[in-house]
Amino acid sequence: MNSAAAFIHHLAFLAIMLMLSSEMLLLKQTLTLESAKRIIRYDAIYGMAAGFVLVIGGLRVMYFEKGAYYYMHSAPFFAKMALFILVGLISIYPTMTFLKWNKSIKQGILPNVTEAQTRTLRLIIHVELTLLGLMILCAVLMAKGIGYIGN
Repeated sequence: MNSAAAFIHHLAFLAIMLMLSSEMLLLKQTLTLESAKRIIRYDAIYGMAAGFVLVIGGLRVMYFEKGAYYYMHSAPFFAKMALFILVGLISIYPTMTFLKWNKSIKQGILPNVTEAQTRTLRLIIHVELTLLGLMILCAVLMAKGIGYIGN
């Protein structure tokens, strides 16, 4: 079960990275009705994957791997959690923007998105991807026991 939980956890994290990368690539192109629909779909998958990462990660901390005691004494674990929360907070703006597009898309109308808005969305996604990369570094440090505080 430990390996299955790890696999699902890592797969969900990969899905987050892929969905954000896909959103960013679509935002680099001229927005069409179809690409706007895809962005909304990818953002929904991103949200579901983040939920899986959180739930499966919590189960791994409490029931699998090294046990909760180990993680509660790991500085990289706390850094990783802080980064996860930060990415979640940063992602609110793009998600709310994409959800606002739904009304016009359902009417078959392309959302009105300025170049400045597109740049802002892409910048936020770049930041999210960078922070997610730092989470990978934290996971490696955590797994190797680097930054362990305690006995």
